[in-house]
Amino acid sequence: MRIARIATVAGPRSVAARGGEWVALADPFAPDAAPAPGAPSWPVDQTPLLAPVEPRVVLGMLHNSGPDDRALPPQAFLKSARTVVGAQDPVMLDPRRGAVVGECELALVVGRVCRNVSVADAPAHVLGWTIGNDVTAVDQAAADDTRTQAKNGDGFTPLGPWIETDLNALDVALTALVDGVDVAASSSAALAWNPFEALSHLSHHLTLGPGDILLTGAPGTAFPIAPGVVASCAVAGIGVLTNPVRALEVPA
Repeated sequence: MRIARIATVAGPRSVAARGGEWVALADPFAPDAAPAPGAPSWPVDQTPLLAPVEPRVVLGMLHNSGPDDRALPPQAFLKSARTVVGAQDPVMLDPRRGAVVGECELALVVGRVCRNVSVADAPAHVLGWTIGNDVTAVDQAAADDTRTQAKNGDGFTPLGPWIETDLNALDVALTALVDGVDVAASSSAALAWNPFEALSHLSHHLTLGPGDILLTGAPGTAFPIAPGVVASCAVAGIGVLTNPVRALEVPA
C-alpha cells in the first residue's frame, strides 16, 4: 500500500493511493489500515504532498556506508524533527557553514512502539519505507562530533514523497541526482548494518514509536549541493524525492 500525507482545506490528512485518487485513512498506523467505505478522496495529480509522517524522533545511522563499516559498532545520531520537510520544499543552506552534501537514503518508518526488539522481530515494527535526503553540512562535522551542527539546518531532512509498505528493503537501488543528472548510485544491499539490524540495535537504547524515522545510511550516495540546484533522491520501488536548494538569508 502507498501511504501519504496531503494538504487539504481542512488541514493535513493521511491517505492511501487507490487508482488515481488519495483516499482518507483514519489511522495509517492501525493494524490492517485501509480506507473506509465512503471515505473522502482527492485527485492524486491535483493534491499537494506533505512529508509523509510527522516524527517525534529522527535517527540517522553513522558510518553505515559500506561493508568495511561492519568493523565499527553500530551508532546513530539524532536530527531535530523540525528539519523534516516534504517533496518540493526547499533545503536552506547557511553560507557561513561551509560545504554541504545531500545523502540519498532509504528511510525506515516505524509503525508501532519499538523497544528491545530482536532483528527477527524488527520487520513487524515497520510501517513501511520512504526516501530520505540526509543533508549534512560536512565542514561542521569536525567542530562537533555529536553532528548537531552538521545535521540540523532548515530543511535538512526531506522525506517523501510517500511511504511504500511493500518493499524488499535489503536490496533496493539508490540514485542521487542534481538538476536531473545522475551523480551517485548504489543499493541498500551495500549498507554495513541492514535496516532491521539497525532498528533492533537502536531499540535497545531508546523507545521508538509510530511515525519515527530511521535514516539507514548512505552507501556511496553522498553528493555536493549548493544554492540554485535541484537535489533529487530516487529509490527503486518508491519513487523520486525532489527538493530545491536555496540560500538562507543571514544578518549582515
